Amino acid sequence: MKIMVAVKRVIDYAVKIRVKADKSGVETTNVKMAMNPFCEIALEEALRLREAGHAKEVVVVSMGGPQCAETLRTGLAMGADRAIHVSTTELLHPLTVAKLLRGLAESEKPNMLLLGKQAIDDDANQTGQMIAGLLHWPQGTFASKVAMEKGSDSVVVEREVDGGLESLKLQLPAVITADLRLNQPRYATLPNIMKAKKKPISQVTPEQLGVKISRDLEIVEVIEPPKRKAGVMVASVDELLDKLKNEARVI
Repeated sequence: MKIMVAVKRVIDYAVKIRVKADKSGVETTNVKMAMNPFCEIALEEALRLREAGHAKEVVVVSMGGPQCAETLRTGLAMGADRAIHVSTTELLHPLTVAKLLRGLAESEKPNMLLLGKQAIDDDANQTGQMIAGLLHWPQGTFASKVAMEKGSDSVVVEREVDGGLESLKLQLPAVITADLRLNQPRYATLPNIMKAKKKPISQVTPEQLGVKISRDLEIVEVIEPPKRKAGVMVASVDELLDKLKNEARVI
């Protein structure tokens, strides 16, 4: 079985975000970048499936400019077998990403496509569902547990829903998006980081995949959330209840 994992390069989750002066987006110049945390979880799950003998190859994919090679090297250092870079300097929206993944899936023919449930930069949570629709593959989103069924071409995905836990049995090939509780990603060891530097990264263009990049969305304005007002000290429970009722009007 071959597993393809899509990963995205985003601003490191520990960095304090700053909005650009013209409010067109967030500042990325001289800002630490890293692999999207949910993508790390998806890659870790693919590696665990390979280590358990369910998969023979894990292919990691990323899209964007030359800097994406760093993210792919991280994926290779974690243990991926191959890397593919869809090279483009255009701004990519979820539908375009889904179309590019469809082109890669049609050429690579993976048995499973693993993605993070969302990226922490735009929080769109759309790509996994869109690629499943384009490929006409079954999907298991927000996966908190993935288990292969022995002797069959199916996978059981456990996902958290408002009412508890839901289990889905998917026939392969399938699309699975990883939730936070699926696993704890491993750290890349120094020997593996050195080995990853020598591993080749294949490059393709959107044109080779038959995809024309279009702007489906327009960013009108990016603003910081309003600053939280300072709290006040109260002398008693009665005063607290009075303020909650008459000032905050929450009770």
